[in-house]
Amino acid sequence: MGMTDFWMFAGALAVAYLVPGPDMVLVLQTGLLKGRPQALAVAAGLAAARATHVLLAAAGLAALLNTVPAAFEVVRFAGAAYLVWLGLAILRTSSSPPEDPAPRTNDRRQSWSSAMLRGLLTNLLNPKALLFCSVLLPQFVRPDNGSVALQFAVLGAILVAIGVMFDVVYAGAGSTLSRWAGRHPLAQFVQRWTFAAFLIGFGLRLTLSQRPV
Repeated sequence: MGMTDFWMFAGALAVAYLVPGPDMVLVLQTGLLKGRPQALAVAAGLAAARATHVLLAAAGLAALLNTVPAAFEVVRFAGAAYLVWLGLAILRTSSSPPEDPAPRTNDRRQSWSSAMLRGLLTNLLNPKALLFCSVLLPQFVRPDNGSVALQFAVLGAILVAIGVMFDVVYAGAGSTLSRWAGRHPLAQFVQRWTFAAFLIGFGLRLTLSQRPV
């Protein structure tokens, strides 16, 4: 990949990661409510999901979602239901940041695993994320530059790495906001309802989205 292609690819990814979506909202909300470590665990789950999408796109499974209506509908409604469930779960939890500075090791590991799973499922059940990979990556693959599989692997690694960089920033931002929100009960209430509304809204929008043609 030439430098021009690299910067075009990185720029396209930066724009995609800057647009508010379920991934961004989940990382910010987790950082604010649960702290930076759990937000980074969510980021790890998102990274694993994005890597999976790259593999699926390279294997041609994105074309299946694009051509088989039933496959797209199943993934779409599963993803929408999960986002709505996440939003409702936020409303049911306390809006106060965690106060226990030293939770037990087993509890900490379980909470990290749960956070990572939330990140994995949020992105993995979004058919648009897979279709995004299937549309973007082939545009930067040049058959005359050698192995197509190797080029997909490099592009996929860049996609995941840039996503992680943005998610780390969002995790830090959420954690910073948590310290401020801890001193403002009204802010805790507003952030809980705002993040929940975003996730539920993203879920409802996904149910209304149309299969690409």
